[in-house]
Amino acid sequence: MVANRSSAWPLAWVWIGLIVYASLHPFSGWRWPPNPDWWADYTQLWLPSTHSSRFDLIANFGGYLPLGLLATLAWLRDGDRPLPALCRALLLASSLSLLMELTQTLLTLRAPSRIDWGTNSLGALCGALAAVVSAHLGWLTRWQRWRDQWFVPHGAVGLALLLSWPVALLFPPPLPFGLGQAMGLLADALGEFISDSAYADWLPSRDPEARLSPASELLVVMLGALAPCFVGFEMLRRFGQRIILLLVALACGWLATTLSTALNFAPEHALAWISTPVLPGLVLTLLLGVVLAALPHRGVAVLGLMALTCQMVLVNQLGTDPYFALSLHGWEQGHFIRFHGVAQWLGWAWPYAALAFLLRQVMAKR
Repeated sequence: MVANRSSAWPLAWVWIGLIVYASLHPFSGWRWPPNPDWWADYTQLWLPSTHSSRFDLIANFGGYLPLGLLATLAWLRDGDRPLPALCRALLLASSLSLLMELTQTLLTLRAPSRIDWGTNSLGALCGALAAVVSAHLGWLTRWQRWRDQWFVPHGAVGLALLLSWPVALLFPPPLPFGLGQAMGLLADALGEFISDSAYADWLPSRDPEARLSPASELLVVMLGALAPCFVGFEMLRRFGQRIILLLVALACGWLATTLSTALNFAPEHALAWISTPVLPGLVLTLLLGVVLAALPHRGVAVLGLMALTCQMVLVNQLGTDPYFALSLHGWEQGHFIRFHGVAQWLGWAWPYAALAFLLRQVMAKR
């Protein structure tokens, strides 16, 4: 069915998850039942609320615009007429925004706002209108025709992975392109939890100052930069299309990492991430990417499973740089407190989602 091939629904659900994460971050300072002035918090949704900064207004508008766009596109692809699809998307986004604003009353660091709810809903409405206009002008039909020419039928989830990869790089990983440090952090958290129990020695200890050799760092950079290529090559039909994806992925990864470094260490240090192991790693990425582009789909998927597993094993051996952690702490206290956690969550989860996608392709081709 056409609806099953649409990437709009997977992307919409991913975006909803990111909105929930950003709205409730930092997930600390919960209070239940609410404080004695809980009614004053709730009335901010209906009575004149405090003034929001220009940054907050733009962020609220921009955060919900993609949800309105994606949800409307999804319902249009499911066969709905434009007006019902627009109304459903607006109701979904506005209800989600209201739910998030109400839930924020349970967080000491957040507060509900009528202005936030309004700008969120306005952003979703503009996104939904953009989807309806695009459908009316025939852009969706052209997009589907182009996608059918480039991608195999199981490309919906893969497209969602490709589009989310640059966002995952916005929270700086321990090494450039080194996503997936979740297992080491989970092991540390579990170790602290059972530290006073009889099972304290069951988990292997991790050196907080552990560093990789230059050769291992180069390998992490190379495999991390190749990660979107393993996903994309599994979906693309022709060698030339794979080469184009390779170049686009490297460009997007370069831009996302440069932007992330500029946000954390000031614009004048935007290219500080290009260290000695990074450039050779990117050159090897380009060369190996050309070789991978000539392989069959199943071979790409199998090699991708091995490469992503190796990369995550290496990344999870790394410790935490105290100076780097201090810079991130400063970033978290500023405007990006709502976004850094989203990118960090994506950076942790993306390689595991890619592994699941590639494993599914391997099993389907048996």
